Amino acid sequence: MSGAIKVVLFDLGKVLVDFDHRRAAERISFFCPKTATEIYNLFFESHATIAFEAGKISPEDFYQQVKQVLDLKLSYASFIPIWNDIFFLSLKNRLVFKLVNTLRAKYKTALLSNINTLHYEYLKKNFPVFGVFDEIFLSFQLGLIKPDQEIYHKVIRKLNVSPQEIFYTDDRLDLVESAKKLGIRGCVFTGLEQLIKDFQAAQVAFIDGE
Repeated sequence: MSGAIKVVLFDLGKVLVDFDHRRAAERISFFCPKTATEIYNLFFESHATIAFEAGKISPEDFYQQVKQVLDLKLSYASFIPIWNDIFFLSLKNRLVFKLVNTLRAKYKTALLSNINTLHYEYLKKNFPVFGVFDEIFLSFQLGLIKPDQEIYHKVIRKLNVSPQEIFYTDDRLDLVESAKKLGIRGCVFTGLEQLIKDFQAAQVAFIDGE
């Protein structure tokens, strides 16, 4: 493996921002005949959710699909804040944010996330996570979802570096493995201590003088 790292590429969810879809499912359950578990199983890995994250359907279309399947008695305007209220920051997230900010002194920083437009707009207004990135790649804008390798191809082309010059961190093994098949270097995120060790192994200097 050759080439020094030039770009550090991060996933968003469970790395820089934590989330729990069950929070939304619990609240939605008060407005339909299904349980929170049924709602979670029906939607949060569903075709509609994936299509929404890929930018294939509009927020209004997504809401209509949710409303129909769940027999939801909730207006679009009332649904949106419930759908968005799944995010929170943990100490782990805050420490990773500080690390990314430190890395900017020596590397290009980039973000690659499977995310829908509603969640993106909500996070942009309420969580200061996007400002530390030089490049931001979002599934709903690219029309592709990880682990589709074409999304990684697009990122590589946009960054204008070789795959081996990118170090990618994601909390999901399948997404890291898909990127690695193209030559991107990376690790599965489990915590800050582990991430620092993986950076050190890849000779990513995250503190001045290292």
